[in-house]
Amino acid sequence: MTKTLLYGTALTSLAIGLALPALAQDTGTLDQRKAEEAQRRPPAYSPYVGRDFPTRPFFGDTHLHTSFSMDAGAFGARIAPRDAYRFARGEEITSNTGQPVKLSRPLDFLVVADHSDNMGFFPDLFAGKPNLLADPTGRQWYDMIQSGKGADAAMAIIVAFSHATFPKDLMYFPGTPAYHSAWQDTIDAAEEYNAPGRFTAFIGFEWTSNTGGNNLHRNVIFRDNGDKASQVEPFTVYPPYGSDNPAELWKWMQAYETKTGGNVLAIAHNGNLSNGLMFPVVEAFGKKLDSEYAETRAKWERLYEATQTKGTGEAHPFLSPNDEFAAFEIWDKGNLDGSVAKTKEMLEFEYARSAYKNGLKLEKELGTNPYTFGLVGSSDAHTGLAAMEEDNFFGKTVPQEPSPHRMMEAFINNPKTGVKVMDWEVSASGYAAVWSRENTRESLWDAMERKETYATTGPRMIVRFFGGWDFVQQDAQDRLPARIGYGKGVPMGGDLSAAPGGKAPTFLVAALKDPIGANLDRYQIVKGWLDADGSLHEKVYDVAWSGGRKPGGDGKLPPVGNTVDEPNATWTNTIGAPELIAVWEDPEFDATQPAFYYGRVIEIPTPRWTAYDGKRFGVKPLPGATMTVTERAYTSPIWYRPKP
Repeated sequence: MTKTLLYGTALTSLAIGLALPALAQDTGTLDQRKAEEAQRRPPAYSPYVGRDFPTRPFFGDTHLHTSFSMDAGAFGARIAPRDAYRFARGEEITSNTGQPVKLSRPLDFLVVADHSDNMGFFPDLFAGKPNLLADPTGRQWYDMIQSGKGADAAMAIIVAFSHATFPKDLMYFPGTPAYHSAWQDTIDAAEEYNAPGRFTAFIGFEWTSNTGGNNLHRNVIFRDNGDKASQVEPFTVYPPYGSDNPAELWKWMQAYETKTGGNVLAIAHNGNLSNGLMFPVVEAFGKKLDSEYAETRAKWERLYEATQTKGTGEAHPFLSPNDEFAAFEIWDKGNLDGSVAKTKEMLEFEYARSAYKNGLKLEKELGTNPYTFGLVGSSDAHTGLAAMEEDNFFGKTVPQEPSPHRMMEAFINNPKTGVKVMDWEVSASGYAAVWSRENTRESLWDAMERKETYATTGPRMIVRFFGGWDFVQQDAQDRLPARIGYGKGVPMGGDLSAAPGGKAPTFLVAALKDPIGANLDRYQIVKGWLDADGSLHEKVYDVAWSGGRKPGGDGKLPPVGNTVDEPNATWTNTIGAPELIAVWEDPEFDATQPAFYYGRVIEIPTPRWTAYDGKRFGVKPLPGATMTVTERAYTSPIWYRPKP
């Protein structure tokens, strides 16, 4: 039959007819027959035949605010969701401060995640909507804006909103026509700009629990189209329309899926501003942690935003004193509004690496690890502009859009506690990288759900991370490492199978530089584990690096060097490597100890956005301002669990 078919379609019917009697007598399953037929075929010449795994990462932002967000509007944002999508897909637009702006390369996807509380208020106020002008306070604020006192009006509005003195008649609560209109407009914008295969516009929102100034925010991402998302309105913080408890958000998510048959996931961020509340180990909201909490959190919170404009949350030097790369873009002075200063005791429950370690212990106690999240980066920009590259950084808020003054002001300044964060400390991070089969809502969301993602602080480097038991050094010589990686192991976000007797896990790692970015310094694997005594440990291994460097007596790899010319905001790629690939075997593996592993890729030093500002505006930075950056990527972990 196979030979007959080679002659063309003219004989196909005859060939099928001749085969029918034989098929009728075959007792094997259809899958078995297909497998047998495949074995009889000659091997394909093309190495790309039959690939059913993701072949490229898609880069995007899962956390962008527009003028529909209450705080963004108060800061002066005028860019609405449609313009945010236009910009993300590569169009040149005009910023909130009247500056032309464009990305170096379009993004592949974007989530407009406006705050759910009072969503859409500011665009309506600026438009003078009758429902707002009918209230005396609303009329007063509108008149202030019209007379050129917009900053004073915004301050009055934010103070009223944050101190619960905001007029109830002006609140945009779920169930009100104004709120419904804002949410529907958000959905319509995503539907209009979603172009499957070319650009994905996700429907989403941010739930903003901030009681006491402690950040417990989550971004909620819909897998679905508008027909399902429009059947609900976002969950908010203020009762009776919402709650500040994440467990209540998870109930809302379950109710959405039950009602619509759709799918949602939540991404927490900025545990560094939660003052020890983001990753609890004893109790949460007055309730002792139990198996239900662990199972529910693990189900809904598949990802964590590890790097963004308000600081990087992978690790902290106090918690990881032996990690020379832990002190990266750290915000550790207090909570979100600076009302409570940071103490060292809070740090353990704020950073991803310590959450991963504590999760190993909680799994032993509760039966489920609540902290098996993958990693992404995103912006949290409140400008409507996902412009987060160091040489094209348009700030977190409108007052931080490019100007000669933006390095000189304080972003947080609470005189009562002494907590101060300067504008120059705002980070340009970051983007989410997703290993998806195609650029669609469904495929990207599914990859997020299975945690096949990594975070970058801005560059679009390509990073692979596979774990298994049978990788060998020769695998690092193959030019199609993913074929081997998926064939022999599991990708980032996965779980290792049970340990074969006498074997240690092996990892196939590969990284390729951003085509228009800097060379790579090194690829590291971060390991954490729980020993038999219940003690937690971590270690960072250099597994691939550029140049002929050799680790010193302390096991540390010498620095790669630095080619940055700070006054001219430039660098050269005369150090580092364009790609890194290696196979690494855990030299200290104990099959009885649960563990996690994740990859961290470090670039050579490059100019930070502050250096670009200094050059372009001719301004001298404040003392202590950081002028260089070692951009990086963090993969989702791979977990190992001993046999029960």
